[in-house]
Amino acid sequence: MQEIIPREKKIEEVKLMPPLVWAYIGDCVYELFIRMQLVNHTKLNPHKLHIEAIKYVKAKAQAETLAKIYDELTEEEKDIVRRGRNAENHHLPRNAEATDYRYATAFEALIGYLYLTKKDERLKEVLEKVR
Repeated sequence: MQEIIPREKKIEEVKLMPPLVWAYIGDCVYELFIRMQLVNHTKLNPHKLHIEAIKYVKAKAQAETLAKIYDELTEEEKDIVRRGRNAENHHLPRNAEATDYRYATAFEALIGYLYLTKKDERLKEVLEKVR
């Protein structure tokens, strides 16, 4: 099957990327996943879709999701999470606690890493645990 959005980097290249790049992509992938879940399973108008999506994509919710699934991650995935959590990020939103934001970045790094390395089945497994 042809990809709609091509992932052209080799796994070796993805592994060398800074964790914040994984998180950058993971943020997009996770937000699209949440938005599609809401569109597919609700009949909300766009404003209410946005309000509902925020409940899942805010830093605190992502940090809680990571805590919920952490024990089910592989050692490689836990290493990705650790690298994402420890990444030096000089941006901190006003409405998020620093700890939550670091763990949310770790969660997004995991999602981005799985997406970029084309581990789609595993990505699907991880995303299904969000529900």
